[in-house]
Amino acid sequence: RCKNLSVSFWNSYWMLPSDVCGMNCFWEAAFRYDYMKTHPSEKMHLAVVACGERLEETVTMLRSAIIFSIKPLHFHIFAEDQLHESFKDILDEFPYEGRVNYTLYPITFPSESAAEWKKLFKPCASQRLFLPLILKNVDSLLYVDTDILFLRPVDDIWSFLEKFNSTQIAAMAPEHEEPRIGWYNRFARHPYYGVTGINSGVMLMNMTRIRRKYFKNDMTPVRLQWGEILMPLLKKYKLNITWGDQDLLNIMFFHNPESLYVFPCQWNYRPDHCIYGSNCKAAEEEGIFILHGNRGVYHDDKQPTFRAVYEAIKNYSFGDDLVHSLLQPLEQELQKTMHTYCGRVYKMFIKQLTKSIRDLYARRSKG
Repeated sequence: RCKNLSVSFWNSYWMLPSDVCGMNCFWEAAFRYDYMKTHPSEKMHLAVVACGERLEETVTMLRSAIIFSIKPLHFHIFAEDQLHESFKDILDEFPYEGRVNYTLYPITFPSESAAEWKKLFKPCASQRLFLPLILKNVDSLLYVDTDILFLRPVDDIWSFLEKFNSTQIAAMAPEHEEPRIGWYNRFARHPYYGVTGINSGVMLMNMTRIRRKYFKNDMTPVRLQWGEILMPLLKKYKLNITWGDQDLLNIMFFHNPESLYVFPCQWNYRPDHCIYGSNCKAAEEEGIFILHGNRGVYHDDKQPTFRAVYEAIKNYSFGDDLVHSLLQPLEQELQKTMHTYCGRVYKMFIKQLTKSIRDLYARRSKG
């Protein structure tokens, strides 16, 4: 793999022959592009749930998904009714007709328990639990929170579906890499997956397998299907859970650990990975692949490194030169954040982004 991307990039991002690493990256990207052309597949399906003041954040996430992805995308957007018209007005202006489609859905819960699900953790957050039951014709799905930013093609995380073994139905990243600052292993009053629990902000699902599976549980010796287990879990643990639907997923995969594929931390990189010092070794080596700005860090001054990436992608105009309109201005802003722990490792925030831009230009020149 080509990891050293520093060779005279700014003046030769078209990968001149003198840039050996650049040529290696060029041929690697060209090979992947040819493979995609000769091995067509169905669209990648991405779902998000947006409520309240999350319109801008959601649109920025969708923009990041579009910039680098290779295969066509279909967005499944679950949003409050008053947001639908705004989403439609914005998305219809995106200049990628044919490659990007979307469907808008209302927020819906089972009628007999809708009130309980709506007030769990945050408004609408538990909607993600019902996606396998609502999107019955979708085989596989990538669910992400609104505060996600893709720094490499969605295709790359989508390809993890092919790595699932016969028992795995979903993939998520650990909640923490460092147990000393872990929340679940220190405070949880319910079962949780692994050593530090899992984070559901980025969740890849084989929904056909989810719908077919019968889950082990601690409520009955009889295994239950997805639609049967959710409400009993909520009733049993609702006084003990803090993070709502994420806690329920942790309980579920605690009892069914063979069903989960675990992502490395750079696929769901959060402030906890750097605010107390860097603790995601994979990101240190390869860069951040997916940035997760939880705790509202895109919109305050507590973590300016995260906010700088968000603002750069939000303000980027489709079709502009990615180096001069996105990458260079972003690096200048990141250099201003070195007074923070996350800012001290700011190069992790642009390492993969740099490679994604180089790969994109390689594909364009090939095409």
